[in-house]
Amino acid sequence: MQPKNPLTSSRDLKASNISMQRPPDGEYDMSDRAYVLINVLPGQTADVVRALSQIKEIKTIDPCWGKPDIFALVEVPDQDALTSLVLTKIHAIEGVAQTDTHLVYRLKK
Repeated sequence: MQPKNPLTSSRDLKASNISMQRPPDGEYDMSDRAYVLINVLPGQTADVVRALSQIKEIKTIDPCWGKPDIFALVEVPDQDALTSLVLTKIHAIEGVAQTDTHLVYRLKK
């Protein structure tokens, strides 16, 4: 399923790997959080971390050894905001090669 965001192209979705599949209806609610796993070009991790720290929706930034290079926890109001954040802010950072975004769902009580 394609997101409704007009900024999104099929190329962007492939490079960013934002999953549009949802868990079974009625069992889960989307939370306001997502994990964005970021692959960075060699030698640019520190610069990317500095740029990510300027984005208010990003709550934690954890650079790691191996792939992915950075785990970021983001808080957004909805899926459209998440898509926009990843494709217009994170992908705009020089050195970001690829992202893999994981929406957090909460089990309904």
